[in-house]
Amino acid sequence: MAQVSRGAEPLLRGGAQPSWWRSARLKARLGHVLLHVVLIVTGFTFLVPLLWVVATSLKAPNQVFTYPIQWIPREPQWVNYSSMLTLLEIAGRPALLVFVKNTVIVATAAMLGTIFSSLLVGYSLARLRWPGRSLVFGLVLAVMMLPGVVTLVPLFLIFRDLGWLDTFLPLIVPSWFGSGFFIFLMRQFLTGLPIELEEAARVDGAGSLRILLRVVAPLSKPAMATVGIFSFLGHYNEFMGPLIYLDSNSNYTLALGLRMFQGRYGDRWPIVMAASTIMIAPVIVLFFFAQKQFIRGIQLGGLAGR
Repeated sequence: MAQVSRGAEPLLRGGAQPSWWRSARLKARLGHVLLHVVLIVTGFTFLVPLLWVVATSLKAPNQVFTYPIQWIPREPQWVNYSSMLTLLEIAGRPALLVFVKNTVIVATAAMLGTIFSSLLVGYSLARLRWPGRSLVFGLVLAVMMLPGVVTLVPLFLIFRDLGWLDTFLPLIVPSWFGSGFFIFLMRQFLTGLPIELEEAARVDGAGSLRILLRVVAPLSKPAMATVGIFSFLGHYNEFMGPLIYLDSNSNYTLALGLRMFQGRYGDRWPIVMAASTIMIAPVIVLFFFAQKQFIRGIQLGGLAGR
């Protein structure tokens, strides 16, 4: 009989398995079951606040703080959503639609800028050879450690002198000049791409820009999708930037608009929760449609890290 080592694929074909192997296999299965139970309980715990928001948006005002909590309202108050649209108007239009339009403009423009700048700078740091490249990459990593609040005052003064206050430009333009975390993520992904594809393109006479657009960019779709999703969600939920740079109600984004709802109708919780549900819904839909690219980009970025 051949010698069998512990941990190897068994062992005695057609015969009884050793007791130690059955015990190890049983422990592994119990470990997997326990892990899934922990993940399910943890996931459900994080879902509780979201479920409370959705349930409250469908309740009457006198049902909000009843105990025990009524998770499924017996008579859903769908009128809360229609009331939310008619309670607050800006220039004769429902305020919520104005906030959604502004948020989509800002988040989409900033997302495109972030993808473009991250791909361009990440490719330069990962593939091109130029003096000071390591120093610049070190500075990019150092910028990631810098608290955002440190640059608030200098940026505000710059944007004020440029006449950009109460416009979308302070929320969009910085994204087109790169972000430390996204540049780092893209650089790590591009480092793992096969160099042979680039060399073949150079033999055919392609320059660096053409290689970037025709070879590297198509291969980088998972990383670009990850950067795009992260960037879109960040700008979609951003509160501090719009609060500092925007003044007119007609320029408010959803985060500021939701704060306006809370300020004016803070005692009408179902209305506020209906507005919160409307704000959350696009993010959840985006994640479900893009989760495949999102997870793949994270995995490939992590595997390529070096």
